[in-house]
Amino acid sequence: MNQMKIGQAGILFALGLVMAACGGEGGGEGPVVPPPPAPAEYADKHMPAGWWTDAGKLEEGRKLFIGETNPDVNCASCHGKDGKPVKAGARDFRNGERMKLYSDSVWFWRISEGVPNTKMKAWKSKLSDEDRWKLVLFERSFGLAGKSWDADKKQWADSGEIKVAAADAAK
Repeated sequence: MNQMKIGQAGILFALGLVMAACGGEGGGEGPVVPPPPAPAEYADKHMPAGWWTDAGKLEEGRKLFIGETNPDVNCASCHGKDGKPVKAGARDFRNGERMKLYSDSVWFWRISEGVPNTKMKAWKSKLSDEDRWKLVLFERSFGLAGKSWDADKKQWADSGEIKVAAADAAK
C-alpha cells in the first residue's frame, strides 16, 4: 500500500514539473533573455522607411506568413496563424516581453539565416530582402502592435513617437 502512495506521489510530482515547464507567458520557451546581436552584415539593416505604418505592406506580410503568396514559405505552419506556436520550439510572437528584445535587424537576420540548433531554417534563398522585411513587419504585429524599431534609441517605441521625432529633426 505504501508503494502505491509513493508511486502516485511520483506521478503527481512529474506531472507538476511538466505543467510548470509548459505554463506561463512564453509557452515553455525558457527564460526571457536577449538574443545575440546581429552579425556585422545585418547590424545596419533596418525596416525600409515608412513601412512600420504601411497597412499594404503589413497585409503582404500576412499573406507571406500564412503561405498564400509563396507556397514554399509558410511561417504559420510552425508559428501559428495568430503567432501562437503550433510546433514545439517555435518562437511565440505574442510574447511582447521577449520580442521587444529583438531589434529589427536581429529579426531580419534570424529570418534570413535561420537559428542554429533549431528547426528554424534560413529563408533568404526563397525570399527577397523586401519579403523578409514584410515578414518582420507582420510578425511584430502579434506582440508589438503599434511599435516601430527606433534605430537611434535602439529600442521599440510607439510608431507615432518616431514619426514626430523624425519630423522635428527635419525642421
